[in-house]
Amino acid sequence: MRALITGITGQDGSYLADLLLEKGYTVYGMVRRSSTETFERIAHIKDKLELRQADLLDQLSLIKLMEEVQPDEIYNLAAMSFVPTSWTQPVLTGEFTGLGVVRMLEAMRLVCPKARFYQASSSEMFGKVQEVPQKETTPFYPRSPYGAAKVYGHYITINYRESYDLFAVSGILFNHESPRRGKEFVTRKISDGVARIKLGLADELRMGNLDAERDWGFAGDYVKAMWLMLQQDEPDNYVIATGASHSVRQFIEIAFAHAGLDWQKYVKIDERFLRPAEVEHLTGDSSKARQTLGWRPEVDFEGLVEMMVEADLQRLKDSPEPAAAAKA
Repeated sequence: MRALITGITGQDGSYLADLLLEKGYTVYGMVRRSSTETFERIAHIKDKLELRQADLLDQLSLIKLMEEVQPDEIYNLAAMSFVPTSWTQPVLTGEFTGLGVVRMLEAMRLVCPKARFYQASSSEMFGKVQEVPQKETTPFYPRSPYGAAKVYGHYITINYRESYDLFAVSGILFNHESPRRGKEFVTRKISDGVARIKLGLADELRMGNLDAERDWGFAGDYVKAMWLMLQQDEPDNYVIATGASHSVRQFIEIAFAHAGLDWQKYVKIDERFLRPAEVEHLTGDSSKARQTLGWRPEVDFEGLVEMMVEADLQRLKDSPEPAAAAKA
């Protein structure tokens, strides 16, 4: 089996590549031509991957990529994925996260219509939630340019499935984290901040809204659901979530406690980190995925937080940074 992963250098792409290699796939990863491309997350498997250059903004490059790879499965994980950045770059977010999906689908339709396509949809599409918990039929109400672009990507995937009889699915994944999460995301910002404070590399952690609640799971569990969706007889959409929500404050409490620290001594609220429109509460109902796919999350919330703190502590111990530089 030949799989093509866009966004292979990201958190989800790296875990998915690990999984597919274990299953004996030949894994192709799409990377953008960039002088700053980072392969840190896939360094341990880079020699086992087939990396190819193409760009979601360039239709012709995607067509050529499909022609060369002739994939059996396509996982479209690439996107402008950091929600706060979507406010400062809303047009580019729309190009990558929205129109990038239709470019991928169009290339697949023209070159390899028998392939199976996975679209990474997001719980951010629910935004100002219309019901709790959120399931596949819950109306969308996105609260960011990122969420709005994901809604377009979600519906265009359904449109191509129904119009061209493509095997195209959307996984509506709720927040999923790991030690491979980018440091700009709140969960990794917390685990990295706790590790720095514990090791004397920082003396405070500046945060925004501590009351926002998310349904947080482990990325390694969630990529298994992506693969399972493409093994079904019929294409469909699935919510992937733990079904339990926790606040940013709870994440902070567990993270600091694991390091033996009192969070209230170190956390400072900074209005710069507040969003123009906040998503207050997300909780997913993944009963359809559990029944149809046989999927279950294996890592619980507390285990996830402690895993991330431990990984950052170990990383900083292995490559200590000067205290002055870390605090800057």
